[in-house]
Amino acid sequence: MTLASASMHRSFRRRSLLSLALCVLAAVCFAGRARAQETRAVDLQLVLAVDASGSVDASRFELQKRGYADAFADPQVISAIRGGSLQAIAVTMLQWTGPELQNVVVDWTLINDEASAKRFSQAIAAAPRSLFGGGTSISGAIDVGARLFEHSGFRSARRVIDVSGDGANNRGRPAADARDAAVRSGIVINGLPILALEPDLDTYYRNNVIGGPGAFVIAVKNYDNFATAILQKLVQEISSAPPLRGG
Repeated sequence: MTLASASMHRSFRRRSLLSLALCVLAAVCFAGRARAQETRAVDLQLVLAVDASGSVDASRFELQKRGYADAFADPQVISAIRGGSLQAIAVTMLQWTGPELQNVVVDWTLINDEASAKRFSQAIAAAPRSLFGGGTSISGAIDVGARLFEHSGFRSARRVIDVSGDGANNRGRPAADARDAAVRSGIVINGLPILALEPDLDTYYRNNVIGGPGAFVIAVKNYDNFATAILQKLVQEISSAPPLRGG
């Protein structure tokens, strides 16, 4: 090999190595952007688990649905979202009855302004009732709700399941077992028991359903008062500060 050809060979090799390095760098940057796009950071991920069991007749179910829809159109909820460091939350709605009967009726949605809150409110109002009986399995609702976080497409310091219902767990494993498993994975469970059929249901929720740092119950005497209670509950959930690390 002549000196000239050897020099050309070295130059070609350097260019090849440089091109390879640039390709690797581009691939790493692309992968990083892809991961960032896959999971968006929000202040809160919230699963709304809504009772659709046999004790909830058509008019009661409509009052529940209207209460949730109106709450997300309320300025108090928007203000609570804006009070977060990221000014954004992600929410999904789940209807539940028996141990194997749960349906997501509104998929994970980013809410970060009035327009997105209004769209979510409209999606709730438009979602049909997909379940009509099968028992009351709060444990099933918690178990399925906890799994929904795994593929939400979001990440957050707080993950909350909001359970509303008018009866104690009577199907599937004990509600406290499901509660404890969810809490161990870092999920908070809050409760909105409706006392129309079981006057002491709030006590049951406190002992068996809610759990995690800052968990709370807001009881409502009947379905007519549901809208006021759910608005109060959502504002409190969204506004709550994340638990202190190591505290």
